[in-house]
Amino acid sequence: MDVSAVQRRTLRLLFGTQILAGIGTTVGIAVGALLAARIGGTAVSGVASSALVIGAAALAIPISKITTAYGRRSGLVTAYAVGVVGAVLVVLSTVTGNLPLLLVGFAAFGGGSAANLQARYAAIDLATPDRRARQLAVVVWATTLGAVAAPNLTALADSGGIRLGLPALAGPFAASVLAFTVAAILLFVFLRPDPFLTARAVAPAASLPGRPTARDGFRAVFGNQTARLGVAAVAVGHLVMVGVMSMTPVHIDQEGGHAEADVLRIVGIVLSVHIVGMYAFSPLIGWLADRLGRRVVVLAGAAVLVAACAVSGASGHSTPWLTVGLLLLGLGWSATMVAGSTLLSESVAVDVRAAAQGLSDTLMGVAGAAAGALSGVVVELAGYPVLTLLAATAVIPLVALALRPLPTGPAPSSSGPVGHPTAVNSIDGGATRS
Repeated sequence: MDVSAVQRRTLRLLFGTQILAGIGTTVGIAVGALLAARIGGTAVSGVASSALVIGAAALAIPISKITTAYGRRSGLVTAYAVGVVGAVLVVLSTVTGNLPLLLVGFAAFGGGSAANLQARYAAIDLATPDRRARQLAVVVWATTLGAVAAPNLTALADSGGIRLGLPALAGPFAASVLAFTVAAILLFVFLRPDPFLTARAVAPAASLPGRPTARDGFRAVFGNQTARLGVAAVAVGHLVMVGVMSMTPVHIDQEGGHAEADVLRIVGIVLSVHIVGMYAFSPLIGWLADRLGRRVVVLAGAAVLVAACAVSGASGHSTPWLTVGLLLLGLGWSATMVAGSTLLSESVAVDVRAAAQGLSDTLMGVAGAAAGALSGVVVELAGYPVLTLLAATAVIPLVALALRPLPTGPAPSSSGPVGHPTAVNSIDGGATRS
């Protein structure tokens, strides 16, 4: 089997489906809080967003189990199918005005987000060690194209839904049904041979008897210092990003002294720049992680996150400085996400890799949900600058873990696919050909 050809086909397919999924996810998220407020009141608008995050986190481990047993294709298709069910339930809730149904729908809608996250791992199942981070980053970047296009399509989807007889704000979720369905069909038909099953077939024999479990993934991560660093980088980066980002619109409203229309305009600009920081530079970050080493990029990402908290917390009434802070926040998140995800994946054996990745995404989701829930309390009691200070201190354990001596050279499971005589010191240095 030509593993390189399989990898090229896989990347092209993932790139296209991630654009579709990015549209489907972002279109729904863009109007989710508004829809929840209309059905259940302003007080529950945040609960709906939390339900989506929790749903994605809860699905990560089940999807990883499906992947372990049947491959990436089955795992991703299942996740998108759950997202389709969730979007349908949200549409039904708008028709009936049923708040519990809406919240259940949002939780299931998180399947689309779970699939988007798991797709980044599919990009590196067959990647050679010297290209893993950049190929993972390209798939992360593809999501950006969909996320950028989605706001421009939201109004069109809403008006289309109204013409079809749906209530206002239901149309975007009907568009999500279409996007997730097409992505799932494309993956089901064309993701062959399956990259995960192929990687397992060309790897050394599995070290575990029987089918690996979530417990095996837990042991693989927490019994491996390098894998722990990868998980910590992803979780801490997400915690800091969500905690600061979620309260930035409130900070703009409280500190700016602007009219409501101006507040919305400023929030839109600041968050757009933040999203650019999260995704636009991910291919460059992936290249740096391959050239300089994963740990170097994790440490750089941690430093950027601290700088982001300092700039954001000290910005006061200055919109330009706050915008710079949110740009840095996105960049720090991107560095920890790309380098941490790659480091985790290459640090555990292939037979437990999907379980370890599912555990990592679950912890990331829990960290983000906790940060989002607690950030409002902190701002209410102590203000936005204190929130950014606490977020910066959360980076300290990650830095301490990254500075500890780590094993050098490739992990036993990190050798390139058959036919790629590649060696790499991916932790502390760049790739080398042997």
